[in-house]
Amino acid sequence: MRPFMDEHFLLSNDTAKMLYHEAAAKMPIIDYHCHLSPREIAQNIKFNNITHLMLGGDHYKWRAMLSWGVDEDLIRGDGDDKQKFIAFADALSHAIGNPLYHWTHLELQRVFGVNTPLNKNTAAEIFDYTSELLQKDEYRAQGLIDKFNVDYLCTTDDPIDDLAFHQAIAAEGKLRARVLPTFRPDKAINIDRAGFADYIHQLSRAAGMEIKSTADVLTALERRVEYFHACGCRISDHALDTVPYGEPSFKQADKAFHAAMEGEEMKQKHIDSYRTVLMAGLGGMYAQRGWAQQYHMNAMRNNNTAMFRRYGPDVGFDSITDAAIAHNLSRLMDLQDAQGQLPKTILYSLNPAANHVIGTMLGNFQQSGVKGKIQMGSAWWFLDQKDGMEEQMRTLANLGVLGAFVGMLTDSRSFISYPRHEYFRRILCNLIGTWVENGEYPYDEEALKQLVMDISYNNAKNYFGI
Repeated sequence: MRPFMDEHFLLSNDTAKMLYHEAAAKMPIIDYHCHLSPREIAQNIKFNNITHLMLGGDHYKWRAMLSWGVDEDLIRGDGDDKQKFIAFADALSHAIGNPLYHWTHLELQRVFGVNTPLNKNTAAEIFDYTSELLQKDEYRAQGLIDKFNVDYLCTTDDPIDDLAFHQAIAAEGKLRARVLPTFRPDKAINIDRAGFADYIHQLSRAAGMEIKSTADVLTALERRVEYFHACGCRISDHALDTVPYGEPSFKQADKAFHAAMEGEEMKQKHIDSYRTVLMAGLGGMYAQRGWAQQYHMNAMRNNNTAMFRRYGPDVGFDSITDAAIAHNLSRLMDLQDAQGQLPKTILYSLNPAANHVIGTMLGNFQQSGVKGKIQMGSAWWFLDQKDGMEEQMRTLANLGVLGAFVGMLTDSRSFISYPRHEYFRRILCNLIGTWVENGEYPYDEEALKQLVMDISYNNAKNYFGI
């Protein structure tokens, strides 16, 4: 029997162990997509205790607790922090096979040096020990980021954001990692969502111009793109729960725009035209500046109406959708490509059934002279577990070029999610090591090390130009 989560965790053969310990583990981290708060980074916040740090805002953990029947006061409510942690520990100890079990223990090991398995019997002692450590300055927000050898950290930011906290972080210059904004214009694109008209008024103020048409929306967004670019942004992000495509007509798009601004009913074909015009226009802006765009697809959000009304979005009531994406994604990318304005693009699907759709879509729009211009994004959200990561990388290897892959991200709101990069790298090394030991790929130590170092770090650095 192997020891629990020892130094060879997830590494099942000698080649995998060599690749991880001698190559992958030594590489810094580029977290090119996360949801950390720039304000909390700039303010270098101190965490009250491990519940504040580990459970605050982490909907992965909240879902597990609710599945174990934990009282809501101890999940998202106002219950005692120590009791919340004990309740989480009890739920976690029964979540065998869930990546949360591994993530949590990696967090305890790497952040606090705690190797004791977490359960309801050990939770109180671990709570007291870790909460005492969290009073030290090295366990404040910036210290935790530095602990994980992070080179670049890209937050998720609305076009109307003034990026003051990013500027403050850069001006202070104490954090080793560069904290860069990511441009996420969902609210300007989702014309059929509540609050669209109010948002357009906010965008108008941020861009310093009046917005009366779809063309004006694009002009305003380009002003914000330029501002973000000056602040170091090189990446955009789009939550395309379903992929839009309609007639790319400003005339049709304006029909939707004017109806939305007046609170009138819109036709679906006009909505589709508006979203398509914006996506194509934004793609051109990104391409001109060398940015990469990310498309996160196939999420079905806020399924529980009662909980949405009680807590709002992003609190653990989202799931996978089975909506088709192939046709609209192909048409949207082809529209950008035909105009010579298809930027570097990363495609993520929350539904693994679409892995082969994406894996084959990549080859349609690659470009000579650009290594891996169109990327299959890492296993995302519900899929960033061992099976999901292996399936994503196997699909990419079968249908594309795994060696061009830009690797892992955290997609997290937690300051201690960086062991997910370690988790990914161990799985990557084990997958490659297994192929080598099975005689499916030659054993060339230096070439293999370079391969995993590239996927772990170098490819992302070169791809994003940061």
